[in-house]
Amino acid sequence: MSPPLIRVAGLGKSYTTAAGPFPALRGVDLSIATGEFVAIMGPSGSGKSTFMNLLGCLDTPSSGDYVLAGHEVAHLGHDALASLRNRTIGFVFQGFNLLPRMTLEDNVALPLVYAGVERDERRQRARRVLTRVGLDGYAGSLPSRISGGQQQRVAIARALVNSPPLILADEPTGNLDSQTSAEIMRVFAELNGEGITLVIVTHEAAIATWARRQVRFLDGRIVSDVATPSGALAAC
Repeated sequence: MSPPLIRVAGLGKSYTTAAGPFPALRGVDLSIATGEFVAIMGPSGSGKSTFMNLLGCLDTPSSGDYVLAGHEVAHLGHDALASLRNRTIGFVFQGFNLLPRMTLEDNVALPLVYAGVERDERRQRARRVLTRVGLDGYAGSLPSRISGGQQQRVAIARALVNSPPLILADEPTGNLDSQTSAEIMRVFAELNGEGITLVIVTHEAAIATWARRQVRFLDGRIVSDVATPSGALAAC
């Protein structure tokens, strides 16, 4: 059996407040295998967003261990951590985070600019992933000319452009209506069917049913971890 893509053990995170240290995460243990589709759930303040930030190497734990794709994250320097993050993880956020004056192609290609990829290659790869999310022919459009659902597809394409094995999505349907949310989750389900590992933070039970596993947080701890029916089947 291959090692998990994600493994955390005793993971803790505390923040300093005027009232003293606040423990946002308290000794979390979790493993996620390559190819899983996991929904992270819980009420506001439960620790799920803090956990997602740690998984994405956007923050550092106060205690415990985190192994990502075989690399012990705590032992990596700043440059090595950035390199691991850029080649391993694609991010999708609730607010899309598209640059309004850049075309969709240029928005999608932005991670490749930072990676030093040549312009022609950037263009080819950006157009390829736009087609992959159903936006063939939209490369020259601006974000303001497309719908919210299409903007989130662009954000997914941007997350895919470096061909990462893992996508982390934080409330990716939070700004969308129910029909458009289902369309976006269908895209995620298709990507998972191609072997991409997906971890999605959501507070919506209907969105979590698309995942094959639901992990629920409360007061900084995991209180349940259950397998669910296939998202594609559950949503039909």
